[in-house]
Formats: sequence, structure tokens, C-alpha cells
Amino acid sequence: MLKKKNIFILSLGIMLGVFMGICASVFAEQEIVEPMAETEVLPYEELRTFTEIFGRIKRDYVEPVSDKKLLEDAIRGMLSGLDPHSAYLVADEYQQLKEGTTGQFGGLGIEVTMENGFVKVVSPIDDTPAQRAGIKTGDLIVRLDDQPVKGMALGDAVKLMRGEPGSKILLTVIREGEGAPLKITITRAIIKVKSVKSRMLEKGYGYVRISSFQSGTGENLKEALASLKKENAGNLKGLVLDLRNNPGGVLNAAVEVSDAFIKSGLIVYTEGRIENSEMRFSAAPGDLIDGAPIVVLINAGSASASEIVAGALQDQKRAVIMGEKSFGKGSVQTILPTSKGSAVKLTTARYYTPSGRSIQAEGIEPDITLAHVKLEALETSEFKPVKEADLSHHLENGKGKESSEDVKEKEALEKDYPLYQALTLLKGIGIMSK
Repeated sequence: MLKKKNIFILSLGIMLGVFMGICASVFAEQEIVEPMAETEVLPYEELRTFTEIFGRIKRDYVEPVSDKKLLEDAIRGMLSGLDPHSAYLVADEYQQLKEGTTGQFGGLGIEVTMENGFVKVVSPIDDTPAQRAGIKTGDLIVRLDDQPVKGMALGDAVKLMRGEPGSKILLTVIREGEGAPLKITITRAIIKVKSVKSRMLEKGYGYVRISSFQSGTGENLKEALASLKKENAGNLKGLVLDLRNNPGGVLNAAVEVSDAFIKSGLIVYTEGRIENSEMRFSAAPGDLIDGAPIVVLINAGSASASEIVAGALQDQKRAVIMGEKSFGKGSVQTILPTSKGSAVKLTTARYYTPSGRSIQAEGIEPDITLAHVKLEALETSEFKPVKEADLSHHLENGKGKESSEDVKEKEALEKDYPLYQALTLLKGIGIMSK
């Protein structure tokens, strides 16, 4: 009886210490100093149940379990039960999260979340082992090597996917439309994400691809736009902003990207229960492409910060949104460091587009919806239609022939159906505005 009582007192003391330690960290981070309200008293009955189970595990579990592991697992369970994005991060997981926002880390190159106990791919990151291996948005990862994912914490799954560059991992994937699970072997590598890429599609029309939102994305976008304008020897006639399979990232980067094209007005605002979670971001004067029309491409892999940008440009009538309905992650996670190098990633707010739309679990509806299709060339016939250029001694056009680069660009455009449609729309807008 004495032993049970001691375990109860010890466990209750530990829980009170953990609870107060976490609260102190959160309150200090948010600068909340008012005393705990009467409705926030500790749930002693529930804590008593916890300590009873704690004691049973310590006494009856088939193998000895340390207090540290039991308490860490309890914290993980407490956070993972809230939503798919809240989590407890031990020191190395916290470090990995910080590395991810700077654009360089080790692993496979996929943004993931949890769904029904399995790891779900939000999107593969451009130019990474996962993308090259054929991982797609919506894939459910059910095994990592021989280890089932079901019941595993997201942080543990991510830890297994990361490893020494050059080492291999076998992913068992369930994909919609496939009759059986797919086995995909991926070789790990150092992931260096270049978040902004750009090129000219053809004279007057630029293309910018943002693969993720990092701390330097806003500045990289400015450099890309300046380079496109210089290459075009003047202002652009139109721009395609490609946010397909962009899993999101840093909120401030999304604000900077939106601000690059919006002269004034609201970009995004957030609302939560604590005072510091309510923020409003507005555009500063100026438009880096001087009002040239924009088409934003999105798909089911466009999430979080991508949806902030698409929603802001759509609500402010600054761009036409084209593609598929986006992922629908409209929540804000705050990182709350603890005293021992770990951190709590806690959902503290929802974000809203300028018109007041919540994207959470809804996503951004494109202005022009494109079916998810794959273009393939028709079989070529032996007998092609005869054209003027095929006739003997035909007159030359006088403008010269297309360069091999132009031909390659045209072929690439025709294979990427959404991009081809976006460019066609920009040209149409250009014709109508003349």
C-alpha cells in the first residue's frame, strides 16, 4: 500500500512539474503574465488516472521503461491528439526543423503529414531523390524498409527517413489508382533546396517556380524578377507563378512574395485564442512587375504558405488562379522552445485571406480548374499534310528558323499542360488589353 502511495505521490509531483514547466515556457514565450483563471485549475481526477496508469506500466509492463520515455511519450500523445501539425520535438528534431527553413538538410526531400495513422505525402520537393524516384502528392507511406508506419509518431517516421547521404531506404507506398502497393527505393542525399527558379517562356512572358517558402525566398524572388526583366530588355507582358507541389514553409516569406505583386491592402491575417496570435499583414506600395498580368498555378500539393499567396493574389484581383484545388492547410504553428533544447510545435491560430476566407480543410478553389491530365503525342502518320514549306523552290519567310532552344522550350511547354494553358491565357489577356 505504501509503495502504491509513493508511486502516486512521485508521479503526481512529476506531472505537476512537467505541467508547470511547459506552462511557464509557453506563457513566457507569449508574454502572458496574468494569473491562471478559475476555469484553468488542474484536472486532479484526470491526473490521478494518469498516475495510476503510469504506476501500472512501471510495475507490470513486460520490460522496464524509464520515467523519461514514459513522460516524453505522454507529451507526444497529448500534442498529436490535437491535430496533425502539433508535435513535441526533442533536441535533434528541433534542429532538423530549423535546418528545413534555411533550405539545406539531409534526407529524401518530401513534405509529409499524418493521415489515419499513415505518413501522407503533401508534396515531393523539386530536384530531390524523392521526386526523381517518382514519389507523388497524396501517396500514403505504409512501410519504411521492413517497419510498419501504422501507430508511429510523425517525428519518428521522419527520423527513419533521414540518414547518411548515399544510404538507401525502401518505401512501401499506397497510391490511388494502383491495384497493389508500390515498392520504391530511394537513395538519401543532402537536400539543398533552391526555392526560386526562373526562366523566360518566350519573349515578354516570364516563369517563376517557388518550390518552398524559406527565410530567403522573398529576396530570391526579387532577384529572379530583376533577371527576367533584364533578359527581356524591359517590362514583362505577363508572368506565370508556379506554386504546384509547394508544401509551404515560413509565413513571412509568403507575405514577402505576395507583397512583391500587390500595391496596397491586406495580404493575410491570423486569429487565435491568445493575444499575440492575432496578426495582420498588409502590402507596401510598389509592384515589381508594374501590373503585368499573373497566372498562379496550384494543385493538391500546394499547401500552407502557397495558399496564403494564392488566396491573397486572388482576393486582391491581382492574379488568375489556375489548376486544381489546393491542400487546405490553414493553420499557424508556433515553435515554443523548452529549457532543455527541445520544443513544442503548437497550432496557435488559423489564417484568413483578405476577404475573410478560412482555407483550413477547404483549400483554394482555382478561378480556372484544369483536369489532372497527361498529354501524349498522337502516333505520327507516314503521310503528313503537304505545306508551302515542303514545296520545291518555296520562298523563305525572311525571319529565319527557330533556334533549337526555342524548339525545346515549345516541346516542354506542350508536355506541361497547365503551364501551356497559363501561357495561352496570358497571351489572351495581352491581346484583349491592347
